[in-house]
Amino acid sequence: MATDSGQLLDQPVTGTRRTRGERLFLWGACAAVLVVLVGFAPTYYLKAFFADRALSPLVHVHGLIMTTWFATFFAQVWLVESGNVRVHRKLGIFGVSLAVLILVIGTTTAIVAAHNGASPGPPPLVFLAIPLGDMLVFGTLVALAVAYRKRGDFHKRYMLMASLGILTAAIARIPFLAPGGLPLFFGLTDLIVLGFVFTDTMGKRRLHPAFAVGLVVIIGSQVARFLIAGTPAWLEFAGWLAQ
Repeated sequence: MATDSGQLLDQPVTGTRRTRGERLFLWGACAAVLVVLVGFAPTYYLKAFFADRALSPLVHVHGLIMTTWFATFFAQVWLVESGNVRVHRKLGIFGVSLAVLILVIGTTTAIVAAHNGASPGPPPLVFLAIPLGDMLVFGTLVALAVAYRKRGDFHKRYMLMASLGILTAAIARIPFLAPGGLPLFFGLTDLIVLGFVFTDTMGKRRLHPAFAVGLVVIIGSQVARFLIAGTPAWLEFAGWLAQ
């Protein structure tokens, strides 16, 4: 989540308009945190009141790291909006380290679950494409954000897309949505992403390239997962990973 003086490149000079421009990202961070809290409340945050099944230490670590990511993302956006760019830069080093941990722990958690035969419905090896796809989306967009850390207009949009693009797992765990299936979960994720992209595009009167790339990565990965998850090539690869 590191940035540089380029963080404010696409923002107007006046303080009021700058706040409005930055507020879209604050609302995005709030939406991400809210979806995660609501989605994982029954199975993680408020698990004692909803479920009796014990979670493995690996799942606890994964949950802690993901929670820290979304809390840090919110803090980073708030720091920029409040003008504390210096603190934002320093916290960015922690954010990048956290992103690497997410990729390692998230990937490991998904593979261990497949190895143990755990799945919310589809065959474990077929389902493995979903969490691994999320890690690929997240890693790609965070890597782009870091690469463009000196271009603030790109950096913050890639970070927003990285966080919103992996909300599918939380959406899938919202009780009244759970029967809807993967197309609904992906669709609601896309609806959230597109809502912020559309709002930004209307305000700027153009689709920002970072948002265009983010949409291709997120939606493209969803289509790819539907296409490959049940193929013999994927099942062979997934079986090798989960053996």
